[in-house]
Amino acid sequence: MTMPPAGIPVRVLLVDDHAVVRQGLRLFLGLDPRIEVVGEAANGEEALAEADALLPDVIVMDLMMPVMDGITATRALRKRLPETEIIALTSTLEEHKVNGAIEAGAISYMLKDASSDTLADAIHAAARGEVRLHPEAAKRLVRDFRGGEMRETLTPKETIVLQLIAHGHSNRDIAADQGVSEATVKTHVSRLLGKLGLDSRTQAALYALKYGIASLDGVEL
Repeated sequence: MTMPPAGIPVRVLLVDDHAVVRQGLRLFLGLDPRIEVVGEAANGEEALAEADALLPDVIVMDLMMPVMDGITATRALRKRLPETEIIALTSTLEEHKVNGAIEAGAISYMLKDASSDTLADAIHAAARGEVRLHPEAAKRLVRDFRGGEMRETLTPKETIVLQLIAHGHSNRDIAADQGVSEATVKTHVSRLLGKLGLDSRTQAALYALKYGIASLDGVEL
């Protein structure tokens, strides 16, 4: 995704069917001057409309909601607004919810008992295109992950990029590490996703962890 320019707050849409949860999130996220809550929605259907109107950088998405659940909304939003990243924020670690959220395109999976600092960090990370996952969710995802078959062998450079993605680095970080442009990194990411039959960098990170290309030790997941 395209990061907000330096000094411009990350624009966030909050989606949860409980008004008190949205109010609490708005309150403590408002303490971070680098985050601007631009809107709220009470279900997935409202989230689609608000996201179309507001074009937020990041959406914090509850998964269990009436009318339209968060997984369905995430899948639709990733097609409609590919530049907007989505954080799944829920109270459960049910495996079908964890897997469903990531398969739908969420870049991060966090629990509602996370500290305000942890969530704020996840929002900033999402705005940079970095993966953040609750540690227990990461373990379950890696265990259950079913990647596509490798269609072509990765080049050495693509393998390095994949390892850096798995360690939570953004395209900008990878470009600086490898001494290339962000455009070159985007090309590497696009090609390795195609070769692995994957749809997102979160899935790429899980692939790398599942098949030993990267290790969970020290990974910011």
